[in-house]
Amino acid sequence: MALARDLFEVLLDRRVVGVFTYNPNGGIRLGLNADPNYLAGLASRCQQKITLKRESTSTLADTLGESLLEIIVAPQSFLQLPPVVQSIQTISRGELLREIADTISKAVRLNEVQPEEIVIIAPGLDAIAHYTLNELLKQKGIPLQSLNAQRPLFNSPLIRALLSLLCFIYPGLGRLLNSDAVAEMLTLLSVQPKNQKPGVCYDAISCFSLIPAIDPVRAGLLVDYCYHPDIYRPRLLPVTEFPRWDRLGEQACRAYTEIVQWIDNQCTQLEQRLLPSFVLALARAIEHFLWNGSNLSYELLSALRELIETAQHYSEVYSRMRLSQGSYNSTDEESSRFQVVEKFIKLLRRGTVTANLYPVRPIGLEARAVTLATIFQYRSSRRSHRWHFWLDVGSPLWLSGGSANLFAAPLFLKERAGRLWTPEDAHLADEQRLQRILLDLLSRVSARLYLCHSDLAVNGQEQTGPLLSLVNFAQPLT
Repeated sequence: MALARDLFEVLLDRRVVGVFTYNPNGGIRLGLNADPNYLAGLASRCQQKITLKRESTSTLADTLGESLLEIIVAPQSFLQLPPVVQSIQTISRGELLREIADTISKAVRLNEVQPEEIVIIAPGLDAIAHYTLNELLKQKGIPLQSLNAQRPLFNSPLIRALLSLLCFIYPGLGRLLNSDAVAEMLTLLSVQPKNQKPGVCYDAISCFSLIPAIDPVRAGLLVDYCYHPDIYRPRLLPVTEFPRWDRLGEQACRAYTEIVQWIDNQCTQLEQRLLPSFVLALARAIEHFLWNGSNLSYELLSALRELIETAQHYSEVYSRMRLSQGSYNSTDEESSRFQVVEKFIKLLRRGTVTANLYPVRPIGLEARAVTLATIFQYRSSRRSHRWHFWLDVGSPLWLSGGSANLFAAPLFLKERAGRLWTPEDAHLADEQRLQRILLDLLSRVSARLYLCHSDLAVNGQEQTGPLLSLVNFAQPLT
C-alpha cells in the first residue's frame, strides 16, 4: 500500500531503524492494495543495500524461465520443451482429474516422489475439482490437503448435525429444523468408532465404521414416523411410534434410543440450570457422539475446534453486549440464553465465519499429503515442491488474475496518478502479471512440471487460454 511507504517515511525521519525487502519478480499482492514500485523508492533512504544470491538448489526457472516466456510470445520459433515438462491432455475435465490422480498414485507407488513433495496448482479452484481430487486420491490411500482453505463451517455435514442437535435442546428453534436436517443428524451422530491405529485415518469416514448404525434410509423412516416438528419444542419420539420398528434392526434402534435419551438428559439439565452455555452442550455432544475414544482426522478436528472457538467468542461478545445494555430481569436473561443460540446458528448458515481461527497443523501420515492450492495462495505461502501439477492450463484465468485483482486497483498506483487507464494498459498489465506468475512458480519447482489441460472446462466451454501453446510444446505423458 502507498500508505505503508508514507508511514515508513515518518518513522525513518524519527531515526527508527528499518529493514526492507524488494523482489522485482514478485508483486504477489499487486492489485490487492499493494504498490511495490512506490515502496521500492525507499531504497534511496537506505544506508546499506544487499543483493541476495539465489539458493544453490536448481529450479526450473533457471533452465525454463526464458523458454516458456518465448513460447507464449513467439511460439513459431520454438521446437519442444525438455522431458521434465510433460503434458496431460484430455477432452473432459473429469477425465483430466482422474489422469492426475493416477499419475500421482503411480509415482508414489514407485517411490519417485513423496506425497508431501507434490502440489496441484489451479488459477481458480471450484468445489467440484476439490471434492473429486480428494475422493480419487483417498481411494488410492493418498491424503489431500487444501492450502489455507477457508470454507464456511456450515458446509461440513458434522457441523450441521451438531447445530441441528442444539435445536432439540434449546426451545424456540423449531423453525431452523427440517426433515432432511434431522435425518442427516441421525445418520452422522450414529457412526461407531472403528479400531484405528494412531495417525492412520485421513478423513472422517475412515475413522468410523463404513456403515453407520442408522443409514440414510432408516433415518428417513425414523424422521417420517418419530420426528415431531414444533416451533417451540421439536421432539424425537420413541422408536416404537414407528409401527414396523422391528424392521429397523437392533443396531439402528439402539443408536436412535441413545440419541433420544441424550437429548432428554440435556433438556433436563437445561431446566435445572446445569447447562450454563450452548458451548458446553456442543462440547458434550462432540465428546459423546464423535470423540468416544476414536482417532479423528485432521480436517474434522480443525472443523470441530473452529466451531468451539467460534461459539466461545460469540458467546462472550453477546454477553458483553447484554451487560452494556444495563440491568435486566431473570425473564430477559432466560430468553437471551435461547436467542443467542438461534442467532449463532443463523450466523453460521449465512457463511459469515469462514477463516480458521487457530488452525492446527497435521502430524503423522496426514502431514504427508498432496497440497492443493490456487495460484495466489501458493505464491503468498512462499512454499516450494519437487513436482508441480498446473491444473486448467488452458483457462483464461491465468491471464485475468481473477479474485486476486480488485476492481480499478491500477488507478490507485502512485505512478499512474492522474493518468487514464486504457485497454492497452490493461493488456500490458495482464501480460506482465502472467510473466511474474510463471517465473515465480517455476522458481518453486525443482524436478518435474505437469501441464494439465482439458479441451472442455467445467461449464462445458472450450478452453483457449494464453498458456495453451505450452501444452502443445510439452511432451505428452507416457
